[in-house]
Amino acid sequence: MKTCKILALVLVLSSLAGSMSAREPFSVVVLPDTQNYSEKFPDTYLAQTQWIRDNVDKENIKFVMHLGDIVQHYNDSEPQWQVADRAHRLLDGIVPYSVLPGNHDLGRVGDQLTRETTLYNKYFGPRRFAGYPWYGGHWGETNDNNFCTFEAGGMKFLVLSLEYAPRDEVLAWASRVASAHPDHRVLVATHCYMRPAGRDSATGGDLGNSGDGIWEKFVRRSPNVFLVTSGHVLGVGRQTSTNDAGRPVHETLVDYQGLPNGGDGWLRILRFVPDQNRIEVRAYSPLPDKTMQGDGHTFTLDYDMVLAAPLKKAG
Repeated sequence: MKTCKILALVLVLSSLAGSMSAREPFSVVVLPDTQNYSEKFPDTYLAQTQWIRDNVDKENIKFVMHLGDIVQHYNDSEPQWQVADRAHRLLDGIVPYSVLPGNHDLGRVGDQLTRETTLYNKYFGPRRFAGYPWYGGHWGETNDNNFCTFEAGGMKFLVLSLEYAPRDEVLAWASRVASAHPDHRVLVATHCYMRPAGRDSATGGDLGNSGDGIWEKFVRRSPNVFLVTSGHVLGVGRQTSTNDAGRPVHETLVDYQGLPNGGDGWLRILRFVPDQNRIEVRAYSPLPDKTMQGDGHTFTLDYDMVLAAPLKKAG
């Protein structure tokens, strides 16, 4: 009888330990525009990804999202892509990560942008990610639009990475991917979505959709999207909007490329604290080994991590 009680106690304690582990805090790291590092400060890019690699366990990093503008000189400068490749190789096999093309990663004809992404896909095409179980797939033949999954804090997450000024057909694909994963909480990364004062309403033009277009055609209609993050525009910004299901969506901007030395290596770290239903956001650079204080750089977002899945569409 005593042995049975001991075994029962061990099972209960083991279950509690597993539950506590499942709900432990974890981090997602955001890499804002790295274009200046690829062009002029390669050691900074390497320092960023080396820090991530070295702190995967300490920070419990589950995913890394790049926001585009990987390089400065479009589809024309292969040495800059080689810098980016070298930096990201430090993450290969260490932590899941995603990339997407910003406007500086596209081709040009004169002053006009095109959808040419030959060098982007040479170094960050589907083949680079296809062998990893966390890589979900891509739209069309390229990796310009892709999705990945990860699990943390007892929850399932999906990261959708969308091209600069995504086309209508891309937003339709993104909607299908989100809808096909109703038990996943969706983070959306795209290059241009926000400006410091609010959602972008102008960028895109004939090429594709602005931030407002992305919101109207995709984000607000997808109940499991809870965060959109973007770069492109120098500065920081955030707002919270309500989607069609009546749930909050945090929309954020982070871009440090205008700071000294091409950006001084600042990263954004999202620390999810499930038991407190909050995301602690901080700006950190491994170069000075400091956190940047200030409401736009280090702040807290409320996020319900108890909300049950699946998250079905309203109506």
